Amino acid sequence: MIFPITFAIPESKIVEDIPLKKKILSELIPGDLNTYIYNNEEEYYRQYQESFFAITKKKAGWDCMRHYEIIANGCLPYFIDIENCPENTMALLPKDLFVQANQLYLSKFIDKPMEGLSLDVIEEYNLLVHKFLDYLRSNLTTTKIAKYILNKTNHENVTKILYLSGNTLPDYLRCLLLQGFKELLGDKCHDFPIIPHLYNSFDSNNNDIYGKGFTYSRLLAPELHQNDLDANIEQDISNKYYDIVIYGSYHRGMPYYDLVRKYYQTSEIILLCGEDIHYCDNHYYLSCGHPMFIREL
Repeated sequence: MIFPITFAIPESKIVEDIPLKKKILSELIPGDLNTYIYNNEEEYYRQYQESFFAITKKKAGWDCMRHYEIIANGCLPYFIDIENCPENTMALLPKDLFVQANQLYLSKFIDKPMEGLSLDVIEEYNLLVHKFLDYLRSNLTTTKIAKYILNKTNHENVTKILYLSGNTLPDYLRCLLLQGFKELLGDKCHDFPIIPHLYNSFDSNNNDIYGKGFTYSRLLAPELHQNDLDANIEQDISNKYYDIVIYGSYHRGMPYYDLVRKYYQTSEIILLCGEDIHYCDNHYYLSCGHPMFIREL
């Protein structure tokens, strides 16, 4: 069975309240590399926090970390062409709120000076921001999406998860949902191979990883990975040590799949795919009976 899924954001990245605004529109323009000038996450977040609105849009895929980062920083998205988003894509996001934000920007903010904004307009703005923030906390944090996966597959009561990856390169969906499962189960969710950039012990320049690591890197304490389990992966699969097995990106590799399939029921093997464009063999794995969570349907 195929389920829709979206990116998510750690709850720790969400502002408590609406920050002080200094400009109508963020100067960061999606696709314009000349505006990608921020060297650290704090600076990147601050420019959203100081803006009433920020432009976002479909790039390779409709779903984008930018949407979540804008909202999490108490800013409203101006989402170009949101009305054209397919029904089953971004299915977990509040598309009606995006439409409302667009209407508010176009009717009361575009080309307006800061000093020209009335208290009524600012109150209307603040109300909509709080709706977005409440929705984000209630539905789109990494732990909420991890729970969504367990709920949809009837595995709410699992105590141990093996989270397998074909490679350890950055992958927003795989990386952020691993953080969500670690929040739920701690070191009882075991990532193999270990994904180094997710741990706060990661020692590398941010420029060496995709998107400078903003939002998704250095989220976990090193003790959340049990190194001693790495040497016994095949044995533990054979002994069914874990309750379920999750492949963080079946598009990017399915290590030990034949072994896992030998010892686990099809419903106990969960496949995720966060790709913008699909070249994955959906039909084969669907025919095997595994629950599949696909981002861009």
